[in-house]
Amino acid sequence: MNRRAFLTITATGVRLRAAARRPNIVFILADDLGYADVGCYGQRQIRTPNIDRLASEGMRFTDAYSGCTVCAPSRSVLMTGFHGGHTAVRANLGMGNKPLLPEDVTVAQVLKSAGYATGGFGKWGLGDVGNPGAPSKHGFDEFFGYLNQVHAHYYYPHILYDNEKESPLPGNDNGQRKTYSHDAIAARAETFIRRHKDEPFFCYMPVTLPHLELLVPDDSLNEYKDKFPEAKPYRTARKHYADQDYPRATYAGMVSRLDRTVGRIMTLLKELALEENTIVFFTSDNGGSPALWGDDYFHSNQPLRGNKQDFYEGGIRVPMMARWPGKIAAGAVSHHPWAFCDVMPTLAEIAGTSAPKGIDGISVMPTLLGPKAAGREQQAHEFMYWELPRYDAKKGEPLRELPSAAVRMGDWKVVRPAPDAKLELYNLKNDLGETRNVAAENPEVMARIERYLKTARTEPRKVAVVPDPIDWWKREDHAS
Repeated sequence: MNRRAFLTITATGVRLRAAARRPNIVFILADDLGYADVGCYGQRQIRTPNIDRLASEGMRFTDAYSGCTVCAPSRSVLMTGFHGGHTAVRANLGMGNKPLLPEDVTVAQVLKSAGYATGGFGKWGLGDVGNPGAPSKHGFDEFFGYLNQVHAHYYYPHILYDNEKESPLPGNDNGQRKTYSHDAIAARAETFIRRHKDEPFFCYMPVTLPHLELLVPDDSLNEYKDKFPEAKPYRTARKHYADQDYPRATYAGMVSRLDRTVGRIMTLLKELALEENTIVFFTSDNGGSPALWGDDYFHSNQPLRGNKQDFYEGGIRVPMMARWPGKIAAGAVSHHPWAFCDVMPTLAEIAGTSAPKGIDGISVMPTLLGPKAAGREQQAHEFMYWELPRYDAKKGEPLRELPSAAVRMGDWKVVRPAPDAKLELYNLKNDLGETRNVAAENPEVMARIERYLKTARTEPRKVAVVPDPIDWWKREDHAS
């Protein structure tokens, strides 16, 4: 074979491999970001131009839902494709005692088996050092950030974790504040993308902003300082969080710093000529949490009722955007209801592989690309389900009671607002704010949903109460 023929065949092979390369996936998960905390969902006082750009250049969902109303179970739903009545981790149980089991298959494992480089950067919350739930045991080639969700409450910790090894943050010992954890985590995500630019990658970014504590570097604080009337200074009685004299300016600065990170990721994808072959998702792990710090100046969840920890819409309906130039129509708005359990089959389909059988999720590719491009119409859930059981914290056993829960069936929404409480019924089409309980007027609807509730869940497993390697609640160097 002559040189020209060899070069021609080689070049053809390179082109074929490039054409067949599976798309990269970037999935950005904010922490406690409210439905209306970003501009494209109605926020007017906090600037989020990069997040808004994801919507204007991609698809914005009005009826997207988290996996639960609090952190750990929501992430378990996202990772496993099972809804809250079937997923492994059902509740926030405190310090390190809620790991995924070895048999739990995650999105990262599915994508890794399809040839993807897999990286996680931020807050894991599904397994700690030395237990079976650590991300390195569930398909992630690398993970950098917080393993323990309580550790993730602090923005100037003295360490983060590089897989399961401690990674010191210079300058944060003894109460110093020199390395903001979010910035270190975002930088590692950028490094991961650069390192894997020539192969398909899954970059999972469960960042900690804007979860408490209320703390942000001065450049972000000063962007909003004195721009609107302040709430009273934020203090906690036991000094769990740092004191904050400018809580509103700080919160706005945290959201805008998150937005800046989104912008950096988009700029990097463009720089590396990866934009057209990368789908970027952006969402939040549950509703916003103004009730936890006593202020709702930014109306973070409006027009929805409730917030984080509730099963009203404000606790589980979240912002969700997807951008994929040339594949997803720019400026599209979808009212298709879907939830975190649908992420697993959707990402699997994007990667050209299959999700595990028997999960609860349904791929939303026909919604993202359109039925013609996807080759089928979008399938809808007959019922969508969420729950939050309570546990005996010492024994790790679920309490024998019906959990707080919610069901969506079309435009109908049932809420059990507290364990063993009476069911409430709302019509979301006519009453998005869930102001009028119409259970008494709709016995047939209630009967149908009650029948479903009898089959909606399995009993949650007992969890091992694993000792936490570090008592993050008591560390003196995290609070001012």
